Amino acid sequence: MFWYHVLDISFVIFHSLIIVFNLFGWIWKKTRLANLILLLLTGGSWFILGIFYGIGFCPFTQWHWEVLNHLGIYDLPNSYVKYLVQRITGISFGDRLVDTVTAICYFTALALSLFFNLRRKRVK
Repeated sequence: MFWYHVLDISFVIFHSLIIVFNLFGWIWKKTRLANLILLLLTGGSWFILGIFYGIGFCPFTQWHWEVLNHLGIYDLPNSYVKYLVQRITGISFGDRLVDTVTAICYFTALALSLFFNLRRKRVK
């Protein structure tokens, strides 16, 4: 069981870092291309793999849910962001609110990343 707890904490940290980098990686010139690639991979997971597994599918979330199931935690939300917010703050926001805010943040970050990555190409 010890290793499942280690995996649980590792997934929380790793997934949180991915989310933060997706949202803010476009800010720094050196990370803009990596940010765009990760945003496109995230979108591909959500919308292409989502065709087969459900919109918003993320393999990291699936693996984390499996770890939590081994720890006896079964009543998990559909949204990893909802889970993360609830785990960190103890507050349970509505599914629709979380999904809407998540989508707005994702598409805003994607637009900004595209803008800055394409602008860099034009300036050169």
